[in-house]
Amino acid sequence: MGRGRQKAKHTKVARELKYFSPNTDYNALERELGTVAPGGSGEPDYEDKWADLYEDEDGEDTGDDTEEAPEASKN
Repeated sequence: MGRGRQKAKHTKVARELKYFSPNTDYNALERELGTVAPGGSGEPDYEDKWADLYEDEDGEDTGDDTEEAPEASKN
């Protein structure tokens, strides 16, 4: 036994966290998130940092299903 005091303390802490609402500094949040000026694309350009390490494969899957099936062995 003896869990009553521990449970009460956890309940008190949980209640404080649930109802605690600190003042939010929206300017600091905006700086931290690095918002884009209006009219911008909003998404940074994608740069493949590994592209120069690997050559493109000739047999890449392009979505075409035109490959011929292998010949079945004739007995």
